[in-house]
Amino acid sequence: MSPAIPVSGPQASTHQGGSELYSKNIIGPAWFTMSDFRVEGSAGDPLPPEQVGPNQSKYIVASNESVTASVKLTFNKSPLTALLMCLGIKLKVNFHFEGFGNIATEIDLTTEKTSEKDVYEYDLKLDLVPGIAGLTAGLYEVAATAEIGPGKNECAQHVFGYGYIQEFLLQVYAA
Repeated sequence: MSPAIPVSGPQASTHQGGSELYSKNIIGPAWFTMSDFRVEGSAGDPLPPEQVGPNQSKYIVASNESVTASVKLTFNKSPLTALLMCLGIKLKVNFHFEGFGNIATEIDLTTEKTSEKDVYEYDLKLDLVPGIAGLTAGLYEVAATAEIGPGKNECAQHVFGYGYIQEFLLQVYAA
């Protein structure tokens, strides 16, 4: 077998004419990010020159104090994402409260929204009172997982993606 001879000049076409088009990405990718994760009690920060005490910290809360957990979901603006948002996809966030020690409980609490046409950013919030939600006194690590899909439309019956973000530490004390 003899070695190939280098060819110079114009090369022959391989079946693609001037009117053919091959596209492997017609409607683009769909993706989302999770950000701005917060878990805060309602007492807020103390005003100077006061010292931080259990009834003043956003992260040390009474069992009867209102607490808000929230996360932002931001979607890209491709044609595929626009279609999914228009189909009314379920946007579900689970907040996981993992207790440390033998008396702190572990619970998962859920909030959800339905996507809307031409809306690509969603704030999902969960308001809770630790004692009512089942959190006992103790230290908790809080994380959030997102589940995107399925939709209410019969053509959108799949889960399209998952996400995860962590961590906040939250201390609950008996009121």
